[in-house]
Amino acid sequence: MVGDRSFRERLPENWRRVLTTRAAVIIVLLVALLSVATAVLHIGAQDVSGPLEGYVPEAVQAAAGFTGALTGFMMVGSALALRRGLRAGWWATLLLLPLTAAQGLLQTSRYSLPLIVLSLVAIPILLLTRNRFTKPISLTTTQIAAGAALVGVQLYGTIGGYALREHFDEIETILDAFYFTLITSSTVGYGDVTPNTGSVQGMLFTMSVLVLGVASFGIAIGALVGPLIQDRISKTLGRMTESELQLLDEHILVLGYGELTEPIVDELAETGRSFVVVTTDREAASALTARDVPVVTGDPSDDDPLRRAKIDRAAAILVATNHDAEDALTVLTARELAPTTRIVAAATDRENVQKLERAGADSVISPAQLGGHLLVQSALGSDETALVDRILESE
Repeated sequence: MVGDRSFRERLPENWRRVLTTRAAVIIVLLVALLSVATAVLHIGAQDVSGPLEGYVPEAVQAAAGFTGALTGFMMVGSALALRRGLRAGWWATLLLLPLTAAQGLLQTSRYSLPLIVLSLVAIPILLLTRNRFTKPISLTTTQIAAGAALVGVQLYGTIGGYALREHFDEIETILDAFYFTLITSSTVGYGDVTPNTGSVQGMLFTMSVLVLGVASFGIAIGALVGPLIQDRISKTLGRMTESELQLLDEHILVLGYGELTEPIVDELAETGRSFVVVTTDREAASALTARDVPVVTGDPSDDDPLRRAKIDRAAAILVATNHDAEDALTVLTARELAPTTRIVAAATDRENVQKLERAGADSVISPAQLGGHLLVQSALGSDETALVDRILESE
C-alpha cells in the first residue's frame, strides 16, 4: 500500500491526459508503420491473396499497394502533429484512418488484416481524445510561402502540360502531365516525356517548369531544414526548442536560478512533475540541459522569455534566487502575464517578505526563518524532526 501511494504521488496531476494522448499517438504511429509494411509486402510478395481476391480488379489492387506506402508516410507526419497536440494533426489523422483501412481492404492481402483492424480501432480512440488536441498550427511566413510555391508550380506544370499535350510526347492525361511536372521540377528527368522536336512552345514551357520547380523545391527544403538546424543550435546552447515549448502544459515554472533554486530543481526532478527553468545564466543553462532539465535562456523579468515558456499554461510559478530585488521584479512581471496562477517566492531577507507579497506573490517563504523554526522544533523533539532528518539526509 505504501508503495502504491508513493507511486501515485510521483505521478503528475494530469497523468490521465498524458496517458491517453500518448496512447492515441502510439496507435496512429503503429497504423502508419503497418500501412508502409503491408504496401511493401503487397508489392514484393507473389502470393498474398485474401478473401476479396476475385472481387477487386488487379489495377485497383496495385494502386492500393503503391499508395499505401504514401499514406503510411503521411500518417507518420500526422502522428508527429498529434504529439505536439495540433488540431490540424487530429483532423488529418481522422481523414487518413478510413483511407488506410480502405487501402488494406482493397489490397486483398491476408497480411492487410492487422492494418484494417487497427485503423478501425484507432478511429473511436481518436474521437474520444479529440479534446486533447486543441493547439492551432503556427506556420511562419516563409513556410506558407514555400508550401504555396511548391503547390503552385505543380499546378502550373500539370495544367500547362495537359493544355500543351500536343507539343509533348507521351502526355495524354492529367496524370501524365503531373508525372512530367514532378520529374522535371525535381530535376530527375527520365527522358520518357519530352517536348516534340521543333516545338518552341514545348521547350519554353519545359524550361519554365524546370526553373520554377528547382526554386520552389529549394525554398521548401530551406523552410523545413532551417528550423531543424535552429532547434539543434538551441539545444546545444542550453535552450528548449520550439517544438518542445509547444508541448508545455500544466507545468511548474521556475524563474531565475541560484543557490536557493538548486534544491527546488532537485525536488521537482524527483517528483516527476513537468517543469521549466528560466534563467539568464548560460553556464547554468548548459549544466541543466546536460541533466535533461528543460531551460529557457532569458531574463525572467522580461515578458518574452516567460511567454516562450508558456506561462499562461503553467500550473504554478516558483521564484527563488539570492536577489530579492530581482525576484520582486520577476514576480511583478509574472503576475501581469498570469493573473490567476499561484506564485510562490523565497525571500533571502525577512524584511523583503511583504515587498514580494505586494509585488504579487501568493505565498512568500523566508528560508532563514523557516530554518530557524525547524531547528528549534527539532531540538525540542517535536514531530517535525523527521522533516529535518530528511533535509539533512538529502544533503
